[in-house]
Amino acid sequence: MDAVTSEEYASQTELLKEFTNVPSIDNAWVFKTNSEDISTAMFSISQPNLLANSKRKYIMYSHITRADANSLDFQWSPFPIEMTGVSVIVPSPSGSKLLVVRNGEKGSPTKLEIVDQSHVDKEIHVKQSIHGPLYTEEWFHGISWNQEETLIAYIAEAPPQPKPAFVASGYRKEGSSEKDCNSWEGQGDWEEDWGETYSKKGRPSLFVLNISSGQVLAAEGIARSLSVGQVVWAPPSSSGCQKYLVFVGWLEHNGFRNTARKLGIKYCSNRPCALYAIRCPFEGPDADNTPISIGLVASSGTNGCNILFLCTSDGKSYSAVMGCNLTASISSAFFPRFSRDGKLLVFLSSKHAVDSGAHNATDSLYKINWPSDWKMDKQLDVTEVVPIVMCPEDDCFPGIYCSYMLSNPWFSDGCTMILTSAWRSTEVIISIDVLSGKVTRITPEDSYYSWSALAIGGDNVLAVSSSPIDPPHIRYGRQMTPEGQAHRWTWDEVSSQWTTASNKVKSLLSHHSVSILKIPVDNPSDDLSDGGKLPFEAIFVSSKDSSHSPTVVILHGGPHSLSVSSYSKSSSFLASLGFNLLIVNYRGTLGFGEEALQSLPGKVGSQDVQDCLTALDYVIKEELIDASRVAVVGISHGGFLTTHLIGQAPDRFVVAAARNPVCNLALMIGITDIPDWCYTVACGTEAKQYASESPSPDCLRLFYQKSPIAHISKVKAPLLMLLGGADLRVPVSNGLQYQFVGFVYTPRPS
Repeated sequence: MDAVTSEEYASQTELLKEFTNVPSIDNAWVFKTNSEDISTAMFSISQPNLLANSKRKYIMYSHITRADANSLDFQWSPFPIEMTGVSVIVPSPSGSKLLVVRNGEKGSPTKLEIVDQSHVDKEIHVKQSIHGPLYTEEWFHGISWNQEETLIAYIAEAPPQPKPAFVASGYRKEGSSEKDCNSWEGQGDWEEDWGETYSKKGRPSLFVLNISSGQVLAAEGIARSLSVGQVVWAPPSSSGCQKYLVFVGWLEHNGFRNTARKLGIKYCSNRPCALYAIRCPFEGPDADNTPISIGLVASSGTNGCNILFLCTSDGKSYSAVMGCNLTASISSAFFPRFSRDGKLLVFLSSKHAVDSGAHNATDSLYKINWPSDWKMDKQLDVTEVVPIVMCPEDDCFPGIYCSYMLSNPWFSDGCTMILTSAWRSTEVIISIDVLSGKVTRITPEDSYYSWSALAIGGDNVLAVSSSPIDPPHIRYGRQMTPEGQAHRWTWDEVSSQWTTASNKVKSLLSHHSVSILKIPVDNPSDDLSDGGKLPFEAIFVSSKDSSHSPTVVILHGGPHSLSVSSYSKSSSFLASLGFNLLIVNYRGTLGFGEEALQSLPGKVGSQDVQDCLTALDYVIKEELIDASRVAVVGISHGGFLTTHLIGQAPDRFVVAAARNPVCNLALMIGITDIPDWCYTVACGTEAKQYASESPSPDCLRLFYQKSPIAHISKVKAPLLMLLGGADLRVPVSNGLQYQFVGFVYTPRPS
C-alpha cells in the first residue's frame, strides 16, 4: 500500500467513526409525576465501540413540561450515565424502582439489582445452579414486574445438567472433589440450542424473584421440551387469591415431520408457538415450602391443561391445575399484552408463516376477553381483530409487519393500542381499536421518513424518526382537534445534543436526496397472483450529481425481510463518499401484502434476480445513474442475490461484496440451523412434501440449479467476501466453496 492509499484509508476510517458514533435509542419509558403537567422520560441508548467490538450503554433522563396546550419543553440531564457491565435495565410500572441485570460470565453468578430513586436497595446474586444468564434479546426476552412491584418474572437459561467425570478408579461419585478428576471430563448429554445467536443456549426457562426475600423460584409444571419467553403478569383475580403468568412457549418438536429438533429461531417467525398460563410459583400449594412429591402427571384433555396429582409429607393428597395452552386453536401466538383494565389479552400471530413455511409473513392480531375470576380450567375464546391483507390497494394498509411491541402499548381509553409496522418501504406507527379492528396510520403519510414508537405517555407518543440521509430525531406526538375538523396528529421535534449527529455528518449528507421509486413488474407471468403483479419499490439515495456518480445496489437478506427508509450508519457512510444508493425491495419483501410475499418461494434465483435487474434498468432509463459504474452488495439472501447477479448479468456490475452469502443450497442444507428454509425457497408450496433430513438426488440437483454457484463460470467482477467463522445460519463453508471454485475459472496470466 502506497502512502497516498494509506492516507486515504486513514481518512475514511476517521469518517466512518463519525458515522458510527451516532447513538442509537434502544428503549424509552415515560412516567407520571406528582404534577399533572410534568412527566419524566428515561432513555436507554447505545453507542458502538468499534475497537472493542462491543457497545457502550447509557441512560438519559428528561423532564417533559407542558407549557400550554400547544408547546412542550424537554429538560435533559446534563450528561448520560454509562451502564458498565449492565445487560439490561427494566423500570417498574410506577417508575419508582429499577431492575438492573448483570449477567454472569464464565460460570459467575448473575446479579439482579433493585434500585430505588436514591440507592441500590437490593442486590441478589443468583448462582449458576439456579439458572444461567437472563435472555435479553430477540424472541425469548421477557422481564415483567407485577402490579404491586413485589415480584419480577423473567426468562433465563436453565441450570446446566451435571457432567460425568471419571477418575483412576472409574466413574466419579457424588461428593468427590474436582481435584480427584485429573484425567478426563465428559460433557454429558448433547443438548440442542436454538441456532444462530443462541449458541450454547437451548433451554430458556421461567423464574420469579421475590424482591423482599431475595428468593428465586423456577415456575413448576412446564415440560422440559417447552422453551419459554415473553412472560407477562395476568391481572389479579377478583378474589385476589391467585397470581398467574402468561408466556409464549415453543415446542422443540419442529423438525421435519415433527421430529424432536430445534430449528434456528432468529428471524424465523414460522416456528409454532402458543400462549400458556401458569400459576406463580410463590402462589402454589408449595409456596409455604411444604414438602411435596409428584404422584402422577396427566392431561385433562380440554383446554390443554396439565393436572398434577400431589401428596404432602403428612399423606394428604390433592390435584392442582398447573398450566394450560390459551391458544391451542391457532399455530402461532406471541407478544401477549393485557389492556390497562385487565379485561383484554391481545397478541400477534404468524400463523401464515407457520402454515406456508415462509420464515416470515404477514401477521394478524387477536384478542381474548379475560374474566376477572378466571380459573385455569376455564376455556377462553380467541377472536381475530386484524386479519392479514392479501392484496392491498394502492398505498393502503398492507397488513401488520411487527418485529417488537411496546411493554405498554395502550392509550388511556383502554381499547386503542399502537404498533410500529412496515408499510411498503417505510416503517410507520399505527393505532388499532381492538374492539372494532379499525387501523389508522398516525405518522405523516406524505413522507419518506421511517418512524418507530418508543413509549406512550398518557395519550401522547414518544417516537424516533429518520431517513437514509437524516440521523434519528426524537419526536413527541399528540392529537389535535381543530374546531370543526377531525382530530389529527402533530409531531414536535425534541432537540437533544446527545442523540444528534456531528456537523460533519450532517454536512456530508445534506447534498443528497431520497425518493421511493415504484418499479413495475417486467412481463408478469399468468400464474402470478394479483398481489404478485403489483409494483415493488426501491429506495433511491442520490448524490448531488447522480448521473455521473458511481452507484451501489444494496440488497436485504431474508428473503422475507425489508429495507426501510430509516437511517443506516453503513449506508449513509457510503453515500457520504459520493455513491448513489439503490436499495431494492424485491417481491417477497415484507410490507407489501401476503400475495406479493408468497410469490417468491420456489422462484428464488430467478424472480428476485429479475426484480433487481428491473430496478437497475429503471434508474438507467430515467437517466438517474451512470450504467457503467454500478456495484452490488448484500448480506445472507442479499449475498445470494449479489453472487447470482454477477453470474447471471456479468457485464452489469464492476465490483461486488457479499457478507455471509448463500452460494450453494445443496451444501447448506446439511449444516445450516434452518434446513427447512432451503426447501421453502427452492420448492415453494411443495416444500413440506419433499422436506427431509436426507434430501433426494432430485432435490440436491434443484438446490444446485437455483444457487449462484451454478453461474460461477460467467463471473467477471471482483468479489469481496466477508464470512463469519461461527455463523450457524450460513456456515463459512458456503462462501469458501464458492471462492475455491471461483479460482478454477479465474483467468491466469499467460
